[in-house]
Amino acid sequence: MIRADVRRFAHVIRWGFVLTAFTWGAPVFAQRELRDIPDPDPELERATFVLPEGFEVNLYASDPSIAKPIQMNFDPDGRLWIASSEVYPLIEPGQVANDRILYVEDLDHDGTADQTTIFADGLLIPTGVVPGDGGVYVGASTELLHFRDTDDDGKADERRIVLSGFGTEDTHHIIHTLRWGPEQRMYFNQSIYIHSHIETPWGVRRLNAGGVWQFWPRSMQLDVFSRGLVNQWGTVFDDHGTTFATDGAGGEGINYLVPGAYYYKAFGAERILSGLNPGSPKHCGVEAAYSSHLPDDWQGSMITNDFRGHRVCRFVIREEGAGFVSVEQQEVIRSDHVAFRPIDVKIGPDGALYIADWYNPIIQHGEVDFRDERRDHVHGRIWRVTFPERPLVEYTQLSTATNAELISLLSSPEAFQREHAKRVLVERGRDILPEVRRWMTNLDNSTQHYHRHRLQSLNIYQGLDIVEPELLYSLLVSRDPGARATATRTLGEWHERIPEAFEWLAKRVQDEHPRVRLEAVCASERVARATRSSAESATLHKPTQRADKACTSTCGEFNKA
Repeated sequence: MIRADVRRFAHVIRWGFVLTAFTWGAPVFAQRELRDIPDPDPELERATFVLPEGFEVNLYASDPSIAKPIQMNFDPDGRLWIASSEVYPLIEPGQVANDRILYVEDLDHDGTADQTTIFADGLLIPTGVVPGDGGVYVGASTELLHFRDTDDDGKADERRIVLSGFGTEDTHHIIHTLRWGPEQRMYFNQSIYIHSHIETPWGVRRLNAGGVWQFWPRSMQLDVFSRGLVNQWGTVFDDHGTTFATDGAGGEGINYLVPGAYYYKAFGAERILSGLNPGSPKHCGVEAAYSSHLPDDWQGSMITNDFRGHRVCRFVIREEGAGFVSVEQQEVIRSDHVAFRPIDVKIGPDGALYIADWYNPIIQHGEVDFRDERRDHVHGRIWRVTFPERPLVEYTQLSTATNAELISLLSSPEAFQREHAKRVLVERGRDILPEVRRWMTNLDNSTQHYHRHRLQSLNIYQGLDIVEPELLYSLLVSRDPGARATATRTLGEWHERIPEAFEWLAKRVQDEHPRVRLEAVCASERVARATRSSAESATLHKPTQRADKACTSTCGEFNKA
């Protein structure tokens, strides 16, 4: 006898296929009938690009050096690491799996890559890569791997399985898009058709269907950050550490992620949080534009890719109630080239936008045959978008910078410098803390971004697993609601080691700002079951946005991974 919840799940999936066929019908049939395969010359492709006035685009790296870039991330020295798969979507019988992790370098800093190095090969459809801890982490099928180069020849000679047990039911839903969060946890995604059961020192962690994983390599602690979305493909953070994501198979644009919340297609959810752009096309990859090289009105924008529509998109985000509003702007790139498939985007060390172009006239995974001869397995390129009216950011080699130099960059207007300096400092260990404290103590509290700078210090303490109650409390009561919201989330993480946690949390439940109250509700789920009732009751007496109420019923699952 089929259980009722299984029947409901089958019903949801069945209607999901119907809706997918309905909303994707024209592009699907267009690809089935596609006969005019374009010349793969990058210059012919670039000639089709339409950009906003004043912007330029150049080819940064291209085939044959790179092929089929799936994800990319810069390291602190500006090398661009790429997960590359020629095997995708499915390995053929007898075929040798030889997908690669590689990195490209712009040695003379002229905006064009000069050198490509194959760091690791012999992989089967790697879908995520991020530098860290002396090497690179790689999402590869059932495993999260770590590769290191121990003899400095530019190639990995050490391969370690960090976690295993991730599902592989669908090759474009397996774990992907690795990224460091501001608090130095690693975030990565899996999608709706995947079922994962991961054994960790903290117990078995499970995620059936889509969601966002949060992992701390230092302690091997793995949690489910949020559940739902169909094929979420990109996670990013604003300058307060607020979390956002895109969905490559949904249709709600930018999604505001709340710890423990449920989103579209999350099985068993009583309530879900909706995306910020209902009816928007499906988007892949996302970056927050914090770069002095870009125009002032672009700062904080979310840059993402409409890979089906051959567009790179920009959304302006603003706060509203307990959540956000997102408004689409003119495209960063618009094209009618049928093989232009932007799937990832990052701000580079020079402040420019770097766009991974998967380059393929055929993208459908299930609707077009896996062995369709029109599928492209060898091309791929990285585009670089600049705004010449403003200077590029000066190059800095962060891995060899002094502690003092790195700490000074925590207040940089460049998100690249802030985040990578923080990563290098945390990897250097706890000896850096006295210098961090001196810098934090000497900050000018009259400056615009004073509290944001102090959040950088809080992130370093989090990354080193050092509880700093004085700093946390000062942020909990600061005049900046974004800082209070982030500090409240941290309080939920540190509650077992702060005797005043219950008292502090109770005050944040009554905060004047609804997003702080929202974070307090979610934090209460991590503190104690008894706290939950009082927190929810107090919160719902105040005017709230839909995110408050949805999180109230979903945050309870945060620790049930």
